[in-house]
Amino acid sequence: MNHPIRVAAVILEYHPIVGGAQRQLAQLAPFIRSEGIDLRVFTRRYHNLPSSEVINGVPVTRLPAPGPKPMAGPLFIGSTLRALHHFKPHLIHAFSLFSPLTTAVWAKRFWHIPVVVKILRGGRLGDIQRIQKKVNGGRRLASYRRHVDRFIAISSEIQGELTHIGVSAQQQLTLPNGVDVQRITPPGHEEKVALRHRLNLPKGQLVIYTGRFVPAKQLPQLLKAWQEVQRHCSEAHLLLLGDGPEEQKLRDMNPQRVIFGGRKKDVTPYLQAADIFILPSANEGLSNAMLEAMAAGLPVIATAVGGAPDIIKHGYNGWLIDPQSPEEITLALLTLIRKPDLMAQLGKRARRRMTEAYALENIAAQHVSLYRSLVLQPQSTVENGSNSYVER
Repeated sequence: MNHPIRVAAVILEYHPIVGGAQRQLAQLAPFIRSEGIDLRVFTRRYHNLPSSEVINGVPVTRLPAPGPKPMAGPLFIGSTLRALHHFKPHLIHAFSLFSPLTTAVWAKRFWHIPVVVKILRGGRLGDIQRIQKKVNGGRRLASYRRHVDRFIAISSEIQGELTHIGVSAQQQLTLPNGVDVQRITPPGHEEKVALRHRLNLPKGQLVIYTGRFVPAKQLPQLLKAWQEVQRHCSEAHLLLLGDGPEEQKLRDMNPQRVIFGGRKKDVTPYLQAADIFILPSANEGLSNAMLEAMAAGLPVIATAVGGAPDIIKHGYNGWLIDPQSPEEITLALLTLIRKPDLMAQLGKRARRRMTEAYALENIAAQHVSLYRSLVLQPQSTVENGSNSYVER
């Protein structure tokens, strides 16, 4: 193939709408394009955003999907298929098992091109279990098994779910999220002190959470545990960065020494200014916020859900807790706050884990290798467990 491989990344939302999947794609896409892949993003059009623009060198096409949810899905699929007809991709990378993958499967039927899907979340609220609960969910999953060339699992939890629903090992690829370890680095002591001053943050131990204020993150549970922490460590502060529908509920709890910092375009300096990162989620895929905190050299306290157990070895490079136990949140925070040497060890090992296995450019290179292997290989069918396509 003499011309660049064209890849259509289909995702329901994209920058400036920010979530874990959106942030990860936005970070990976420039690296992928720098390797000669013509990757373009196709997404829904929201909030009077332009129908097309280039963001950090990545072309983005936004398609209309007006009306209530039952209508918006089919309209998005139809408009995206028309846009894909003009782009003529060699491969489609869908993000989630919902409208993006439905679009990709229809495109494969029309144009016989390979399809890759990234499962965004596992567990009780994850992609697979949500599909299973839908009308004809079993038939949809059976269709996906026939037509999808690679299911990307970002955690062993998702890998297990794929195996459980009958996805063959040949169709699975474990490919975690990545983090920019060149941009996000641990600060020196003087730099941390300067950041605290510049960001108007208090002295003493600073615990940080970054992300959405939504039920799945279990922030009310964190604040209840924080009340107990305050009884023993009254000089510690908790910084909550983000926004969401639960913000007022959290404020109404009137927590002591809790700072609501709002949503930040770049949380890196706040991570570098903090001492401990906490993620109390009920379920996750593979948290980009957690990866960034580890890259910044922070000791991480995280619930043992999603991809966290794949990355964190309890007591070695982080601290895992039960998602249903506020008492474990309290114990973990008090343990680390009282043991600065342990905090330092966990943070150094967390940083090393990120540089060795989760560097963004390495994860992008694995995507490029996957795309090339599927587009440039000879021919075949997915139905029998093999993949093969004629070069377009």
